[in-house]
Amino acid sequence: MISRQRGRRLRPGVEPLDDRSLPSGFTPSQIAAAYGLGPITLTSPSGQAVAGDGSGQTIAIIGAFHNPNLPADLGVFSRTFGLPDPKLTVVNLAGSQTNAAWASESALDAEWAHALAPGASILMVEAKSDTQTDLMEAVNVARNTPGVVAVSMSWGLPESASQKSLDHLFTTPAGHTGITFVAASGDGGAGKGAVYPASSPNVLGVGGTTLTLDASGGYQSEAIWADSGTGVSRITAEPSYQRSLQKTGGKSVPDVSFLSDPETGVQVYSTPPGATTGSWQVVAGTSLGTPAWAAIVAIVAQGRALDGKPGLDGGSQTLPLLYGLPSSSFNQVASGRVGSLAAGLGTPRGDAVIRGLISIASVSTDLTSTTQTPQTQTQTPPVAPARPVLAAKGPKKVVIVRRKAASQPRPHLAAARWSRLIAQTTARKAAAAASR
Repeated sequence: MISRQRGRRLRPGVEPLDDRSLPSGFTPSQIAAAYGLGPITLTSPSGQAVAGDGSGQTIAIIGAFHNPNLPADLGVFSRTFGLPDPKLTVVNLAGSQTNAAWASESALDAEWAHALAPGASILMVEAKSDTQTDLMEAVNVARNTPGVVAVSMSWGLPESASQKSLDHLFTTPAGHTGITFVAASGDGGAGKGAVYPASSPNVLGVGGTTLTLDASGGYQSEAIWADSGTGVSRITAEPSYQRSLQKTGGKSVPDVSFLSDPETGVQVYSTPPGATTGSWQVVAGTSLGTPAWAAIVAIVAQGRALDGKPGLDGGSQTLPLLYGLPSSSFNQVASGRVGSLAAGLGTPRGDAVIRGLISIASVSTDLTSTTQTPQTQTQTPPVAPARPVLAAKGPKKVVIVRRKAASQPRPHLAAARWSRLIAQTTARKAAAAASR
């Protein structure tokens, strides 16, 4: 059991749009088509075609505080886009404690994991609070739950040397099917540097892009999202799986990328705790790429199970295999002034990535260029509070901003975009009042 000391607090900064109608963000079918994620066809042992949708696998999502409206919101999202009924299980470690920002985060994560792997079960583990200690306890619950093949973590922390003692939590427990742990690289841009747990050698770190579709809705191009978190870890030595592509001395983050720019975001339905009516939002940030890549992992696990192959452990198998795939398995992302490592391997060409990871029997590799003894202690030292990641269209999404422990949750948004959103919302309300 992780000791309960004063820990790092994390919270997403989300300001939902005021509209009650469906907004203009990308839909599940558009994203699936852009990234080659639908439809995926697998083959059963008897030679029958099987939909590659994550069936038989479980995606765990780690959030904080209880979201009483998540089942209903996920149902609205699924019906709106013609998705199968979701198979959702909630593990509530928070009791009656709620938080509006974290509720928006859990809605995004669950809805888009379901959108891209609609056959997979979703296990929502709600940590008691947003401290590092409580979130890591939730991770431990998820990794010890039978059937979990991917753990999605849309939050991050400033790096500290003490976090090395937590790396073992991002490995597959003995006797469990392989688990890949996925984490957001953050929304603070290159200036914030690498964040944890995306910087762990055992975790797949996901950065962000701006996606452009052509007139027919097909993939056209991508560029690094300016606010995507990127950097070289100060606490994790360069893993062996990265050495063929770089020589940085530490793990570079992210490993891969996905759409994250909230100006070209996706549609999410969310109801704040205590409210009776939800609303549609256009949301993105690296919080979106995290459940999206977890969905890809679930489809890979489904395909490997059909082939009679074992599941993949993230740090020792999934990550080395990804870095070993041909570059044609990924969309190459324009880096601009951000730097060539800011997108990692790139965004997925889904069919190529999935079939590549299914086809290889197994792999095992040393994680780092420097021998490190695995840490077994689970005590977390006292540290300053922080926030995780989530972005709404208009204002800038924030990853980590230090605050006083007693302060109330609030979005930390770029002034220009925030002012524009306030003006737009005020104008809409005035127009609605005038029409009555």
